[in-house]
Amino acid sequence: MPDLRASFHSDLDDIRSSIARMGATVVELIPRVTDILLEQDLEGADYVLRADDEIDARCLDIEERSLSLLALQAPVAGDLREVASAFKLASEMERSADLCGNICKAARRIYGHELDPKLRGIITKLSAQAAKEYKEAVEAYVGRDSARAAALPDIDDFLDDLHRQFVQQILESHAAGTIDLQVAVQLALVARFYERLGDHAVGLGHKVCYIATGWMPESEALERYRKRQEAGADNA
Repeated sequence: MPDLRASFHSDLDDIRSSIARMGATVVELIPRVTDILLEQDLEGADYVLRADDEIDARCLDIEERSLSLLALQAPVAGDLREVASAFKLASEMERSADLCGNICKAARRIYGHELDPKLRGIITKLSAQAAKEYKEAVEAYVGRDSARAAALPDIDDFLDDLHRQFVQQILESHAAGTIDLQVAVQLALVARFYERLGDHAVGLGHKVCYIATGWMPESEALERYRKRQEAGADNA
């Protein structure tokens, strides 16, 4: 039995390391795809898009190893929360990498169109904030820091504000004739991609809180639902 438990914890440590590395990859991707967008780097965009298969494979590998641990080791308590969360953590990170790929696709679609300085400035801020949030989420996971993870929704408010500013600037630039409709639509999508990266960082933070404490935001929603159901039954 001790050998089995030692093997379990070794396998779990490997999964943790794989998730941390995958998160670090996304943190590095965010400023990279921003440079591709701003510098109109078609070669760089193609490279990032081709590399997406590797990220998908890494996600699948984490999921398969986690499933194997669940089936063969039957973990309980905190270990069970951690193994179960690995599925969602890997999936969140894989979708985040897809968002970075979507920014590259947008870069290809607007190739040859100049962006005015105001738009470029807000894109840079969006990128920096999204990368900061994602780094916080990954470091909270590595440190099992639930307090740090719980602060992510407040940090994300700033990214939401930047998203609104960017959309407003897109409208103003289009009205002034500095960008055409096609570019305006693609930039609006880009704004949404950065905003979604922040949402995924918050989602990672929720998983960290669950691993560390057993708490999830959905727990509060479930409790509210149950209370409404009970109140409805009492009034029937």
